[in-house]
Amino acid sequence: MNPAQLTRTLQTALAHHQAGRLDDAGKLYRQVRTAAPKLFDGLHLSGVLAYQQSRYTEAVDLLTRAHQANRKHALCQMRLGLALAALGRHAEAEPHYRGSLKLDAGVPETWNNLAVSLKSLGRAAEAGDAYRKAVELKPDYYDAHDRLGALISDTQGLAAGIPHFRRCLELKPDYAPALCNLGLALLPDGKFDEAHACFTRALASDPSLTQALVGRSLAWQQSYHMEAAAAGYAEALARDPGHHEARSARLLTLNYLDNRSRAEIFADHLAFGRAAAPAEGSPRASFAIDPSKKRLRLAFLSPDLRAHSVAYFLEPLLQHLDRERFEIVLYHDHFQVDAMSERLRSHVSLWRNFVGLPHGIVEQQIRTDAPDILVDLAGHTGWNRLPVFARRVAPVQISYLGYPNTTGLDTMDFRFVDAITDPDDEDQRFHTERLIRFAPTAWSYAPPLAAPEISPPRAAAEPVTFGSFNNFAKVSETTLALWSRILAAVPNSRILLKGHGLQQAEIASTLMPRLKSHAIDPARIELLGRTPNIASHLALYARMDVALDPFPYHGTTTTCEALWMGVPVVTLYGDRHAARVSASLLTAASHPEWIAHTPDEYVSISAALAADREKLGALRRTLRDDLRRGPLLDHAGQARRFADALLDCWRARVV
Repeated sequence: MNPAQLTRTLQTALAHHQAGRLDDAGKLYRQVRTAAPKLFDGLHLSGVLAYQQSRYTEAVDLLTRAHQANRKHALCQMRLGLALAALGRHAEAEPHYRGSLKLDAGVPETWNNLAVSLKSLGRAAEAGDAYRKAVELKPDYYDAHDRLGALISDTQGLAAGIPHFRRCLELKPDYAPALCNLGLALLPDGKFDEAHACFTRALASDPSLTQALVGRSLAWQQSYHMEAAAAGYAEALARDPGHHEARSARLLTLNYLDNRSRAEIFADHLAFGRAAAPAEGSPRASFAIDPSKKRLRLAFLSPDLRAHSVAYFLEPLLQHLDRERFEIVLYHDHFQVDAMSERLRSHVSLWRNFVGLPHGIVEQQIRTDAPDILVDLAGHTGWNRLPVFARRVAPVQISYLGYPNTTGLDTMDFRFVDAITDPDDEDQRFHTERLIRFAPTAWSYAPPLAAPEISPPRAAAEPVTFGSFNNFAKVSETTLALWSRILAAVPNSRILLKGHGLQQAEIASTLMPRLKSHAIDPARIELLGRTPNIASHLALYARMDVALDPFPYHGTTTTCEALWMGVPVVTLYGDRHAARVSASLLTAASHPEWIAHTPDEYVSISAALAADREKLGALRRTLRDDLRRGPLLDHAGQARRFADALLDCWRARVV
């Protein structure tokens, strides 16, 4: 092919390429490469076409050869970075983006693409700077505004990204990813109607956007439409079976429902385990285990190492664990670092925050730190790292505290429980982990330092007030039916409910029909939202006579708080861990008489307590001492039992 023919062939190929006739263009590009193997334009344009057709390995080869033929072509080098990034080779992509920017720093797309790779490499601050440079160069770069907002939401909290999502939508009102991201960012402030509108618009604009289905389901979950949330997550999974967040969120939701059997829920957890498992043939991690090791590196991973209920149960153990037996590492995974975080940090030798980091970076860091035992405190709650545990990053992996069910992972070796929450082999049958009943109760409670003094007994002239400060997602139809019977059994009594969003008209308007369907007069219900701090929250127990535990998902922190504030708790014992937690806590507090084993008992125990105002007054004065005498506040003893169980798990792994 002579030079003129070569030029004409290349021009014809480019015309096909620009017109979208990609196969025709590919045939002619191959002819050009055959005739002139080192011609830059033939290699470069062939690489662009391969990238567009998702043939990324071939694109890398062609664009590498093109770059070797012309090292001064900024666009070619940027595209080589893109092809490498498409293969997940972000560390190799970065120098090509930077090389392109040395040649031409004024291309906003290059800055944007660099930011994507930097974020994937776990370098969020640098990624943010690169996104800002992209929008500085191109103020109407709507998708870069959206990506910058997403990065900020991941690392500084969802609300921090809102201005960037709104700016993106000013530029492109129907941009589905930004609509979805804005909807997610609105949820923590309880702006459910606006969030729903965002997800609806996102799906109208892009019906294939699975994340919008997940976001809409999360909005339903947080506004207490649990069946709708479970169905929405299932719809998202039908579209994208590998969507970890949807699968994990659905599992959490199933624990709240009272119409799912234990076997059904276990099957769904097993499905998660299969989906999260590394691909067949992937290399399995191996560990050099020293059986003579005297001091183990013990790590805890959680997004809740802050003013959160998990932290209140963890801190007593950290304070008392034997430092001659354990070196302790904490892996926090949340943008919020507060006074509780600093207290926890003071107890350990190493603290890291994984907020916003991709799972792969977290995995690499944990492998580098090489803990002997890694304890997951999240399970299928938000911001969990179960995909990391699925890749086996420590010789011993344990699930504890934050989630009331199995993880479904065959790489999670053990789960710490007790003999009341999980008493027999039937419970083992519904777990992928081996159950370890390490103490009389699986919790070690640290009452908040800000807890007020217990209030005087309520006046006999005041109407009896039952109450529940649990997450209202736990208030199932079974629970409402029981509460209706209690109100009927105790004339003139009331129920005080407190939880996120309950004070909002849009939430209350959806709850009232549910109450009426159970013959509960809304006039006998008072709804309160969140209070500004733990002291004001606990002070509200002064308005309550008897706390009613929900079913089938018991309270944990709320049960302990009620007891600490002198309020008895009535619970209904069920057929799974989530429905037995308060039974364990009440037994530890020496009040098993408040554990009902039938719905009728639940009603009768509640009514009997309400009728004995003198006894309620006495309980106000004595419940704290009952807690102090039991294992919940025996912090040193619980830590010792916890440590012994950890060492038993280690020895089992060594053998």
